[in-house]
Amino acid sequence: EVQLQASGGGLVQPGGSLRLSCVGSGFIFSNQYMSWIRQGPVEGIDWVSSITTDGTTTYADSVKGRFIISRDNAKNTLYLQMNSLKPEDTAVYYCTKPGSRGQGTQVTVSS
Repeated sequence: EVQLQASGGGLVQPGGSLRLSCVGSGFIFSNQYMSWIRQGPVEGIDWVSSITTDGTTTYADSVKGRFIISRDNAKNTLYLQMNSLKPEDTAVYYCTKPGSRGQGTQVTVSS
């Protein structure tokens, strides 16, 4: 059974930082293209960032220069380092692989 468990969310002030983690199981993590998506309180689901099996990264324009995606294949873990957070980054963040989306973690950016 494929499982993707995200963690690391919380409440942070504007300008602050958070690091999200996502542990994958039930599949060969190193072989998978992985992504982060988010769903805000009123918006639909937005793509945030992706990383290929060889470590090539891509970002949505809204987070480029502030967020960093990375992976540790030895630990079956995907990361999202989020810096200079803005209120509009408030959302539930999910990690995904093709065909699967795990449980999300809530990120709230507010003073």
